[in-house]
Amino acid sequence: GDDWDYAVISHLGPKPTLSIPPPAPAGAPANSAWHSDTFVTGPSWADFTREMGIGGTGKPGAVYVLGVHRAAPGHRPQLEKALTAPAAADAKIQTGNLVMQHMEGGEWQFLTITRYDSWQDFGADRAAVATASASTPGGWADIRQHSAFHRDTIADRIHPVK
Repeated sequence: GDDWDYAVISHLGPKPTLSIPPPAPAGAPANSAWHSDTFVTGPSWADFTREMGIGGTGKPGAVYVLGVHRAAPGHRPQLEKALTAPAAADAKIQTGNLVMQHMEGGEWQFLTITRYDSWQDFGADRAAVATASASTPGGWADIRQHSAFHRDTIADRIHPVK
C-alpha cells in the first residue's frame, strides 16, 4: 500500500471554512515526519456512513481499500465514469463504495473507498476481478485505460463514530 499509517476523514459540512494556523516558531520540534492533507468533495455524511457501515450498519472485521487516482491527460471524464460505474447486477460480494473528487492538496484527482465485510469477501472479490472480462464497465481494465497514476492501500478498521 501507500506510505501512510493512518487516514483520517472528517466531514466538514456543505460549506466549510478553513482557518490556517500561524507557522510554528523557528526551532520548534516537529510534531510529525510528514502529512498530506487533502480536501475532497463527495457524498453527504449520511451516504458516507451508510456505504462505510458506520453507526451500527457495519460488521466487525470489515476491510477497506482506499485508492487515489489521477487521469491520463484528457481522460478525466472517462476515469470518473469508470470509477463510478455500478457493480455488476450479478456481483456475489456486496461492498460499500465511495468516490470523492479532489479539491486541494494531493497530486491525484479521485479518492475511492471500498468496504468489504470481511477478509473472505475481499479475497473473493479480488478473485472475481482477476477473471472478469476486460470490457466490464468500471472494471480494472477500463479504469487502467484512463488512469495515469493510482495507489491502493488496505485498511483494517474504522474508529467508531460517536
